[in-house]
Amino acid sequence: MRALFVIIHRWFGLAAAVFLFISGATGAVISWDHELDAWLNPQLFHANSAGQTGAGAPKGGLELANLVEKAEPKLRVTYVLAESEPDHTIGMMVEPRIDPATGKPYTLDYNQIAVDPVTAEVQGRRMWGAISLSRENLLPFLYKLHYTMHLPDMGGFETGIWLMGIIGIVWALDCFIALYLSFPNWRSWRKSFAFRWRDGGHKLNFDLHRSGGVWVWALLLVLAVTSVSMNLERQVMRPILQTVSTLTPGPFDTRTPVAPEKAGEPRISREQAVELGRQEGLKLGLADPVGGVFYSSMFGVYGVGFFQPGNDHGDVGLGNAWLYVDSNTGAYAGGRVPGNGSAGDIFLQAQFPLHSGRILGLPGRILISFMGALVAMLSVTGVVIWVRKRKARIQQRARLAPPQAVAKPR
Repeated sequence: MRALFVIIHRWFGLAAAVFLFISGATGAVISWDHELDAWLNPQLFHANSAGQTGAGAPKGGLELANLVEKAEPKLRVTYVLAESEPDHTIGMMVEPRIDPATGKPYTLDYNQIAVDPVTAEVQGRRMWGAISLSRENLLPFLYKLHYTMHLPDMGGFETGIWLMGIIGIVWALDCFIALYLSFPNWRSWRKSFAFRWRDGGHKLNFDLHRSGGVWVWALLLVLAVTSVSMNLERQVMRPILQTVSTLTPGPFDTRTPVAPEKAGEPRISREQAVELGRQEGLKLGLADPVGGVFYSSMFGVYGVGFFQPGNDHGDVGLGNAWLYVDSNTGAYAGGRVPGNGSAGDIFLQAQFPLHSGRILGLPGRILISFMGALVAMLSVTGVVIWVRKRKARIQQRARLAPPQAVAKPR
């Protein structure tokens, strides 16, 4: 049985090594995506009007969104913060509207903008997730690379999402195989936790791979499971959870998305959606103010988020509360309130906070950054072990092979 598990672990590891190395290395970086992005691209985060005498009072996000849409009728703001942090821009996500002449969406070469809250000036534009290593696109590029490898969709099939989700499943299974293989002799279990620092070379490489994985085994399993949850929630995780817990369906679980050209204009304005969301928030006892609103034309839903200015990332705990409103009728369409719902609901709420480390705040993000680097290291050391053992097997076969007969000249 052990020999079989060795083979499975070897080929699981080799098949996933490149992807886990990339995912681990990028994960170590994107734990600080907001801070690094602001450092690289101050024009997207720091308002030009900051510090200017007599510049005026900052406008709210909803007013700014209307001004942006009025200035550029070809776009629709799909996400906007309600208020800006002091001296900061207000970030918005945008999408093209439908061109009535063609019935197709207008062409836009950007999907994210940064707006000065005082002057309503659009300070910066970019295509979030573009395959580009330019300064303004670097962090979004790494973020999307982390969970999709930037593989293109094929016929509506999300190739990258599925690939990384399947790798997460393989990784989760391999965690148990690796744990079993790490303890070949339970009487000498201490060796599985030790590092032969002084020996160096192959011995240290082996210890880094085996003992390094043993020390953080539980955290590796959490990363593997949460990666499956986030990439394949509807396809894999929800069906599994529904066998043991009731799950509260949201609008994105019960509605069928429509193509962009078939999505109609919402009958409910952003302002109305925010007010309806605020009223539902009061009923639920939500303490935070409305912090942002998004619109999904594909599902016909507004999402109203509750958080303080600057906490749109949900920096601690289970994240921010979001309530949903039907964009045509204004009817309440459900919500995602941290800590509320069934055990299965709370399990799903915890997936991104666990994967990103934000469930523990700043210490958690530091831990996840370390874990990302460790995953990359485990991938490299595993390949090094395989190369060394393969070379040894080839040399052994060469020694045991019978000498070839020398042909006599005629």
